[in-house]
Amino acid sequence: MSDRLQSCRVSILVKALPQRSINHGETVCCAGVTSEGKFKRLFPVRFRHLSDQASFSRWDWVSFNYRSPTRDRREESCHVMEDSIVVKGSMSVKDRAPFLSGLVSPSVSHAASTGKSLALIRPKNTEFYYRRKTQKDLEDERRTYAEAARQGSFFDEQLKALEPSPFEFRFKFSDDAGPHDYANGDWEAHAMFFHGRRREGTDQAALDWMSKTFNEEYPRKGMMFCVGNMAARPHTWQLLGVLRVDETGQSSLL
Repeated sequence: MSDRLQSCRVSILVKALPQRSINHGETVCCAGVTSEGKFKRLFPVRFRHLSDQASFSRWDWVSFNYRSPTRDRREESCHVMEDSIVVKGSMSVKDRAPFLSGLVSPSVSHAASTGKSLALIRPKNTEFYYRRKTQKDLEDERRTYAEAARQGSFFDEQLKALEPSPFEFRFKFSDDAGPHDYANGDWEAHAMFFHGRRREGTDQAALDWMSKTFNEEYPRKGMMFCVGNMAARPHTWQLLGVLRVDETGQSSLL
């Protein structure tokens, strides 16, 4: 792979749950789309180490320098130079549906058949649901988060270990190729649970709020899924982000 630096500007669509990287500590895989409609996967982004000026949210326009990854051969993947990240505005609400609807694939399998590793779909017959994690799963996640938080260079500020949510969030849905059942890897969904628990006071009240949002409000107003495959298992696709984007009645194939 080439070490030549390139520059890029994307509107962020996805911030996945933090993971532990052997070489980089706690990292977040992010994805976005350029103004020309090209998907880009940003990695490794040590999101909680970013400065206030570089920290970004969904829909922000982000500029960065990158090189081609050494091991990841997926076309959309970028090895990001973390210190080059600059936030420059945000995609307006009125622009989201007209722009993104032209990038929608009819199904996950169609995206895979065209060589893509990232895609947007309009899911049908969606059902958001949750299930409580086992105590062992929670302990394993806490250990992984603690190890990732401790791992870093001498110059990095020490991170407080993240607390995993006690529930796994999932979606059943259909696309043009048939039914699916995916875990939701969107960091925002898990943050939503903790926010709801602080606001509502109990786990169940937070879960009820999430269920109403994802099972009633989003499907009624318009919802997109950002999906992507795994570098090590390219035939395995995951739900990376849930986007509230108005229905427009317009879509085209990637």
